[in-house]
Amino acid sequence: MYAPMGVPEIGPAVAFGSLTMVSWGIWIVIGNAASESIDPTTAAAISYLVATFLAVGFVLVSGASLAITPRGGALAGVAGLFAGIGFVSMYVGLSQGSTTVVSTLGAMYFVVAAFIGMVALGDEITTTRVAGLLLAGVAVVLVAQ
Repeated sequence: MYAPMGVPEIGPAVAFGSLTMVSWGIWIVIGNAASESIDPTTAAAISYLVATFLAVGFVLVSGASLAITPRGGALAGVAGLFAGIGFVSMYVGLSQGSTTVVSTLGAMYFVVAAFIGMVALGDEITTTRVAGLLLAGVAVVLVAQ
């Protein structure tokens, strides 16, 4: 489907993906400034606290189901554990090194997820996917120079 004047419509996935990209880009830059102003773990905790209020507020106003199964709750908790580790390590990394290097390496999480998906979850391994992951690795090397 196209919007008036031949401009393609943007679906929700592209809109929210774009919002994520811009928000996380701004978050890392401001997080770097915060980690230079106060202890990086304190900056991470404050950021996570604000994000928690935002997430809980969104759940409450969106009408999302509050039903939690034991499996779903446990998986969400483990996901939060790894998100917290990544979050704190990003702030500490920003206080120790370049925003460009830390943010680029952190943004490579999709390579880890894709690898796990292909190796452990049965996602199809294709030449194109492997090439994409290798090119992502090359991109990190180039940006880190």
